[in-house]
Amino acid sequence: MNTNFLRLAGAAFLSGIVLAWAVPANSQTNGGYQIFVSNEKTGDLTVLRSGDYKVVATIPVGKRPRGLHASPDGRTVYVALSGTPIEAPPKLDANGNPIFEKGHDGDDDKVISDKAADGIGFVDVAQKKFLRKIPAGSDPEQFSLSPDGKRIYISNEDVGAATVLDAITGKIVTFIPVSREPEGSGASPDGKFFYITCETAGEVFAIDALSFKVIGHIVVHPRPRSVAFLPDGSRAFVPSESVGELNVIDTASQTLLKVITLPLHSRPQCVIVSPDGKKIYVSTGRGGTVCVVDADTYAVLDVIPVGKRPWGIALSPDGKFLFAANGPSDDVSVVDLATDKEIARVKSPGSPWGVVAVPNPD
Repeated sequence: MNTNFLRLAGAAFLSGIVLAWAVPANSQTNGGYQIFVSNEKTGDLTVLRSGDYKVVATIPVGKRPRGLHASPDGRTVYVALSGTPIEAPPKLDANGNPIFEKGHDGDDDKVISDKAADGIGFVDVAQKKFLRKIPAGSDPEQFSLSPDGKRIYISNEDVGAATVLDAITGKIVTFIPVSREPEGSGASPDGKFFYITCETAGEVFAIDALSFKVIGHIVVHPRPRSVAFLPDGSRAFVPSESVGELNVIDTASQTLLKVITLPLHSRPQCVIVSPDGKKIYVSTGRGGTVCVVDADTYAVLDVIPVGKRPWGIALSPDGKFLFAANGPSDDVSVVDLATDKEIARVKSPGSPWGVVAVPNPD
């Protein structure tokens, strides 16, 4: 066996940072970016550097950080913060649907929330420093950015609405009623509209980015979690967690085009698309994997085992690596997309939720 591999693996084990195996030498040379991870329980962000995936900073940001995105210029990372206490995931019935108490639909209506903690946090990438928090409606969980970075579209889960925020001034532009338990958000590549997904009834709302009027209403199976688009904007992808499906939406007609059945035990959460638009990646939550789907044929190409209950996933700026935030196992998986294999697992204590990779500042 290669003695260098044993030496590196032993050092990694003793350090307690990069777990289980050494990162291949060729991945040490692909530097140039940082990976930001939101830790829901500890109220901070873990920052990893590319190449060796060492932790280089931990940034306190506030209560319950979840959704995470970077500005188009890569100078700012935005994070959704919420004062609504964490509740354990609901039990599922035989069909994968959540089982709630009688009279309780999972909207956190029995808990006391700290609304002063709600908002969108701004983090300076170069300084690795929390700058400020601005109001963003109640209980923000996920959000998306307009392609020009000027607007932030936020799902406010506990009030059945979406908030549009001006990213430059920090002021709320408008407040749009949708349906129960808004969860996901995604802006079209041309910036003309955005989607808000609502869990309870499996609804996807297409909203015009200028008039803020609803221009489409698509019904899918329950618990649609997130949104991703092909680079040309012709199709969007929305997972339905309860039934293990990935929905394909025709964005020209705002209609459901195709439903892809994912492998058994999949509870899809986050969906992203490769930069070339050829592959779709879906984290499967309780399934403990990331599914790779062909964007043309809709065939499942591969299933990649990662950590426990992967939620947020992100691609490296060069599209060569995928990162998965694994909440219950307190770590982040690093996947080499040339082989579709997990090559490292990095500790990020505090229940990792979201992840984004950002090029190093000039």
